[in-house]
Amino acid sequence: MTDNIPLQPVRQKQRMDNKHRTGCCTCLGCCGRRELKPRTVWLGHPEKRDQRYPRNVINNQKYNFFTFLPGVLFNQFKYFFNLYFLLLACSQFVPEMRLGALYTYWVPLGFVLAVTIIREAVEEIRCYTRDKEVNSQIYSKLTARGTAKVKSCNIQVGDLILIEKNQRVPADMIFLRTSEKNGSCFLRTDQLDGETDWKLRLPVACTQRLPTAADLLQIRSYVYAEEPNIDIHNFIGTFTREDSDPPINESLSIENTLWASTVIASGTVIGVVLYTGKEQRSVMNASNPRSKIGLFDLEVNCLTKILFSALIVVSLVMVALQHFAGRWYLQIIRFLLLFSNIIPISLRVNLDMGKIVYSWMIRKDSKIPGTVVRASTIPEQLGRISYLLTDKTGTLTQNEMVFKRLHLGTVAYGLDSMDEVQSHIFSVYTQPSQDPPALKVPTQTTKVRKTMSSRVYEAVKSIALCHNVTPVYESNGVTDQAEAEKQYEDSCRVYQASSPDEVALVQWTESVGLTLVGRDQSSMQLRTPSGQVLNFTILQIFPFTYESKRMGIIVREDSTGEITFYMKGADVVMAGIVQYNDWLEEECGNMAREGLRVLVVAKKSLTEEQYQDFEARYVQAKLSVHDRSLKVATVIESLEMEMELLCLTGVEDQLQADVRPTLETLRNAGMKVWMLTGDKLETATCTAKNAHLVTRNQDIHIFRPVTNRGEAHLELNAFRRKHDCALVISGDSLEVCLKFYEYEFMELACQCPAVICCRCAPTQKAQIVRLLQERTGKLTCAVGDGGNDVSMIQEADCGVGVEGKEGKQASLAADFSVTQFKHLGRLLMVHGRNSYKRSAALSQFVIHRSLCISTMQAVFSSVFYFASVPLYQGFLIIGYSTIYTMFPVFSLVLDKDVKSEVAMLYPELYKDLLKGRPLSYKTFLIWVLISIYQGSIIMYGALLLFESEFFHIVAISFTSLILTELLMVALTIQTWHWLMIVAELLSLSCYIASLVFLHEYIDVYFIATLSFLWKVSVITLASERLVRVIENPQQEAIMRLAASLIILPESSKERLGKAAGRGGVPDRRFVPCWPVRPCWAGPDLECGVLGLRHACFIGSRGRSWAWSAACSGRRLLRERQPVAGPGGWCLRAPRVLEDLSELLVHCDSGGAPFVTPREW
Repeated sequence: MTDNIPLQPVRQKQRMDNKHRTGCCTCLGCCGRRELKPRTVWLGHPEKRDQRYPRNVINNQKYNFFTFLPGVLFNQFKYFFNLYFLLLACSQFVPEMRLGALYTYWVPLGFVLAVTIIREAVEEIRCYTRDKEVNSQIYSKLTARGTAKVKSCNIQVGDLILIEKNQRVPADMIFLRTSEKNGSCFLRTDQLDGETDWKLRLPVACTQRLPTAADLLQIRSYVYAEEPNIDIHNFIGTFTREDSDPPINESLSIENTLWASTVIASGTVIGVVLYTGKEQRSVMNASNPRSKIGLFDLEVNCLTKILFSALIVVSLVMVALQHFAGRWYLQIIRFLLLFSNIIPISLRVNLDMGKIVYSWMIRKDSKIPGTVVRASTIPEQLGRISYLLTDKTGTLTQNEMVFKRLHLGTVAYGLDSMDEVQSHIFSVYTQPSQDPPALKVPTQTTKVRKTMSSRVYEAVKSIALCHNVTPVYESNGVTDQAEAEKQYEDSCRVYQASSPDEVALVQWTESVGLTLVGRDQSSMQLRTPSGQVLNFTILQIFPFTYESKRMGIIVREDSTGEITFYMKGADVVMAGIVQYNDWLEEECGNMAREGLRVLVVAKKSLTEEQYQDFEARYVQAKLSVHDRSLKVATVIESLEMEMELLCLTGVEDQLQADVRPTLETLRNAGMKVWMLTGDKLETATCTAKNAHLVTRNQDIHIFRPVTNRGEAHLELNAFRRKHDCALVISGDSLEVCLKFYEYEFMELACQCPAVICCRCAPTQKAQIVRLLQERTGKLTCAVGDGGNDVSMIQEADCGVGVEGKEGKQASLAADFSVTQFKHLGRLLMVHGRNSYKRSAALSQFVIHRSLCISTMQAVFSSVFYFASVPLYQGFLIIGYSTIYTMFPVFSLVLDKDVKSEVAMLYPELYKDLLKGRPLSYKTFLIWVLISIYQGSIIMYGALLLFESEFFHIVAISFTSLILTELLMVALTIQTWHWLMIVAELLSLSCYIASLVFLHEYIDVYFIATLSFLWKVSVITLASERLVRVIENPQQEAIMRLAASLIILPESSKERLGKAAGRGGVPDRRFVPCWPVRPCWAGPDLECGVLGLRHACFIGSRGRSWAWSAACSGRRLLRERQPVAGPGGWCLRAPRVLEDLSELLVHCDSGGAPFVTPREW
């Protein structure tokens, strides 16, 4: 994978698939599988390899020069309908089956294939160019004669490669040596794992101590490494030097690796190549993720199958009406060819091109900058989301931690009392003569204050030491901490860490007096308020993991020689590690209820003998190749007992901008929002309330912790008795419920307006998404920002990644990527809704276009004794679906029923799409009937009105057909775009201009007569007029009625105004007229449901009232708003009508009856 192309994270289930890799060709997989084994790599001696390794070539192409065309054609014709059209086209080579010119069937198929081949070719050329650029990069290789230049593609396993700062790592390597004085380097891994924080890497201690880099070729050493795999977060290996006495053995872990596709961020490094080519971690992780097929595509496929069944039935009926006479099986094939237009071959191409347009619109939307579409095949999914599952930290919150609370058990320090903490730190490091006056008090009080000062000092010191933060000083591109301490101010220092929590804690210790000024792989320096620098030797570090939920460090203070083991972690794990106390659980709960993220900090003093015993066992466990993680964890756990509890820390994570209105918009749109987080129950609940995920007046049911089937049964029964309340449940209780009562729990949870799952593991997040899909059949959308959200995002029907502090891993794995959570509202309400409605209209018009001409062919054949003779041949049949109608129909991807602002203001519009009404069996049947009607009217009209020549039938019917399609598109468009006008005029112009060259099919002299024009006009208008009534009879009736009422006498309007002013009820027979001018009340009068009508009546005291009502589904919404304004009479009607049959207008009186369109 190239250095500028982010890698796609893969599913965990692909791990076993990567145990075996193909030998050569990545496109066809024709080579046999080779089992991957552990390896021994000698430093600087590639010739000593114990097996053959692949070349260090990056190849992201799906095909090569010879397999491109066969591969593309194979991938196209493996689909049934493409293969069906190929067989139909090939049948034209058989004389008995030929119906016309060969190009009649081959040109449409060739057009579809050409579009696909061109698209694939462009992508392959791009991949080839990027691969060539990466494979040709030049690196320095250490040899016995010095350094030599080598291309990336020629690097071999065992080579010693020198890599400069800001240079890409060409292969998977073991870190041997660095030019940095602190003996470490930083890596940028955003192109590998998506995380933006730099990673600290440590060289092998044995090779770092060598005097010069050339000595690497003089020693006799090798690396024993595990087999290649896809795990980029772990590594097991050993380094052995044989020419020393005794031989040196060092364990190797992830901290000693330099994976390919990462970039060196500091210094110059030397590494030995371990894995190349297809065996690199980055390449093995670049496997294609699960491709998602949208619900819309499945529905279109289902409709296509219905059309195929109709094609078979119609062909059989035609032959049956001939009583299966003669060679009837050939007649069936001929009718299949004649009616093949029933299945639109261009449907898939139109929809795919539409998806490209939707993706482009999303990327170019200036109101959601930075939004990236990574899965352009499912934009319609965004318009039908029923369940939104979101992470908390970094998704709803900013993931910018601010230290808020330090709790010592008997006393707590908040932001307003941090100066007291600072004074305690000053008192410890200040001479008695320089003590602040406040400390000079009687002896007994002084003793108490010193005791408190020492407690505060120990807490702050532990926080300043127990972390993985490294201070970085930057100046002129050179990183040197030792020089920075002498020359640079604190403003030049930047803290690098993988967690924003740790950075917030270290920044807080700096603010109160203890500053981290330096760190390398073996030492750490703290600066006190007096300017003194405390030196600590780092003996061991135990990094944080999602499984352990804690991290630890063992340090020796150089001035005293004391060895201390510091640890911090989540309260659920630390409660069993620290000594018993009576305040830990209570205070953790209190701080969590304030929305703070809580960490428990503890320490344990070790003697030299205790540490030496631990170190021996720990080193032995780390040298194990098999079950290393389990053995190391067991040794560490032996040290994690009876630790002294020092303090609790609380950091706050603020909500992102506009999270509250965004969540409210999503709820009003009919979505149920579930929050899945790994945080504490109290913290998650507090955040849910602050974000208005749970409304203020809404009841919350906190699911009691359960551990067995009986407890789960009792708690579910208690929850069943509650109604309309939000559910809060922990991950442990969730696991028990899903194990024993999966169906019952999901049934109850799906009825809740909101669900909060806390202490949720990544696998549980994916499991919840999967269960929602299976149990409800509704579409789900998962939103997250971290690596622990990847499985949930990939499992959901639509995954959205938020680029945040935790990196880009989630956004790289997602279908859509946004920069802020608030952008999700516009992505769904505007782009999702428009994409779905546009694709529905586009697919219906393409089907309608095909069914119209097929109906005409059926009428023509039935009139002429069921003869299998084509009505249109040659260029007519080709031009009909291309230059004559393609552009107007495709221009529907630019149409929209409401403005973007209206769609955002009225999220209820989105709710109407959840039932899939724009593309349903009902709408499909309506369009089928319209197509049959129009095709029949056009064909029968042409047969009735033609005079003598058969050419006249073709001219009249084909021209009417083209005009009908253009008019249908024009009358369907709700918001005109200049490209739509161009498409309509261009298509009409192309048809008129081409008539001159169609003398083979059309009588050119006849089309220039008035007889031709009036016949075409009558037929076209007859087909269009009735279609308007079929599509919406109520709208047609109201339009006629409104047209007549607009000319009501002015006296009638005056009588209406007087009746309203007296508080009387207007006559039921009255219907308010269509608006001539906009309502004075302005936009505040709108009630938020499309299709509402607003009537303004003059009140008795100069005020008017607006009433509106409409049905959304089966729920009646009413709104009554006072509107102050001048006298006058008006009626406001939004431009777009949704369901006029349920439109209601309410008049001003107690219990006044409704006036419905049916009564009008």
